[in-house]
Amino acid sequence: MIPVTAPRWHLRHTETMSANYTFYPSLEMEAPIPESGILSRTLHNDDSVKVVIFGFATGQELSAHTAPMAASIHILSGEAQLTLGDDVREVKAGAFVRMPPQLQHGIVARTPVVMLLSMYKQVRA
Repeated sequence: MIPVTAPRWHLRHTETMSANYTFYPSLEMEAPIPESGILSRTLHNDDSVKVVIFGFATGQELSAHTAPMAASIHILSGEAQLTLGDDVREVKAGAFVRMPPQLQHGIVARTPVVMLLSMYKQVRA
C-alpha cells in the first residue's frame, strides 16, 4: 500500500495500486460532539456517494427538509427524534433508515448524537 499525502486528520485514507478505499477505524472518533451546535464533516465524496458524519449537542436539530437523492442515516451513538415523512420515531444507537429521494426528514438530538449520513447520487447513462 502506498500512503496518500493528506492533512493530519485524514491520514486514515489509503490508496493501493489496484483500488482506492477510505478506512476509519472508529467513526465516532471522527465526529467529536460540540458543547453546543452541530459538527459535520465529509468522510468520502465521489461520483456515486457522499458520506458525512455529524456530531450533535443535546437539543440541536436539523429541521425537516428534502433531498433530491436517496440517502441513509445510521445513528452511531445517542438518542434522537427522527422525522420521516409523516412519521416521528424515537431512535437510538444502532438505528438505520434508508430514504427515497424527496422524503421530508429531520432530526432532533435528545442526547449527544453521532450520525452517519450517506447520500446516493443518481447515476446517469
